[in-house]
Amino acid sequence: MRYYKLLFFLILLSNCKNSKENQESTSVDATEIEIVKAPILNLEQANRLAELPLACVDTEYPNKLGQVLGSGEDLQSPKALHPAFYGCFDWHSAVHGHWSLVSLMRQFSELEKQTEINEWLLSSISKDNILKEIDYFKGKHNKSYERTYGWAWLLKLAEELHKWDHEIARKVENNLQPLTDLIVARYLEFLPKLNYPIRVGEHPNTAFGLSFAYDYAVTVNHPELKSLIEQRAKYFYGDDEACPLGWEPSGFDFLSPCLEEAALMKRILATEEFKVWMDKFLPQLKEKSFKIETGKVSDRTDGKLVHLDGVNFSRAWSLNYIAKDLPDYTHLKNIANQHINYSLPSIVGDSYEGGHWLGSFAIYALNSVARD
Repeated sequence: MRYYKLLFFLILLSNCKNSKENQESTSVDATEIEIVKAPILNLEQANRLAELPLACVDTEYPNKLGQVLGSGEDLQSPKALHPAFYGCFDWHSAVHGHWSLVSLMRQFSELEKQTEINEWLLSSISKDNILKEIDYFKGKHNKSYERTYGWAWLLKLAEELHKWDHEIARKVENNLQPLTDLIVARYLEFLPKLNYPIRVGEHPNTAFGLSFAYDYAVTVNHPELKSLIEQRAKYFYGDDEACPLGWEPSGFDFLSPCLEEAALMKRILATEEFKVWMDKFLPQLKEKSFKIETGKVSDRTDGKLVHLDGVNFSRAWSLNYIAKDLPDYTHLKNIANQHINYSLPSIVGDSYEGGHWLGSFAIYALNSVARD
């Protein structure tokens, strides 16, 4: 009997020692975290980033159409098929290239090429061009075209135009409105039929598509779209637990499935509800010692491998959104800064394969950084 008591005492002592060591390890890790400088989107940076969409929105080739051919009549040039959004390699990149220009113009009225940008927006997003874009979307084989990544960026462009207080913005917004309405209608039709969310780190990711659409619905006060997204997000993700963040990123990811989902739920849940949900979904994010390594790009001339710069930017905007107004998650802002600072210096270059789209990701990530 005395032997068992001694054994029990030794086990307790060992557990206490291990617990103390774990606490000390956590404490040391927290103190070793490097605090990095927050990146700032200033006028100089804005002028540099504006060159990326300006270099591609009017560049027709090379081009990845991603279309289904119903007949020989569908074999037309990118500009003939998509007179508004034909540049930047593919349709969705052309859309968020336009968003980049609007976002920069809204923030910096003294942008160096503001006249050129304004003229381009008026010419590109004309009434006639948008009607032709609508004709394409209404084609027999195009019901799922750009679902939902391109849809999301179209609504983000519409939202940005709505927030820009300028006469050009009002004209361009009105020209775009018929296509905006069509995309909203596509969301309203599609979401009730989607039984399972798509949890990948690329274009079809459901959480990303819902977040941007939700932002639009809130900004323009579209109650039907807003309510539907809230319902479907809770249905898709409300019971999720223990997201495997350690599995991310995959080799070609430019979105984080776990963090995009968390950022979406932050949008639609009340604060206390979100805290409870987050404690089950990603409990480790609350730890001050939490770390996540940036996505490492081995070859920036490879169009797929460079996706990992995108994952750094999208992680940053998700982390900043999660941390917003939640003191327990303030430390995530430093991790977001680390991710932006890793990829931002490399996105401009002649041999860089992400210039046609990553400028938009960089701008959106920089926009997410809180300005003191």
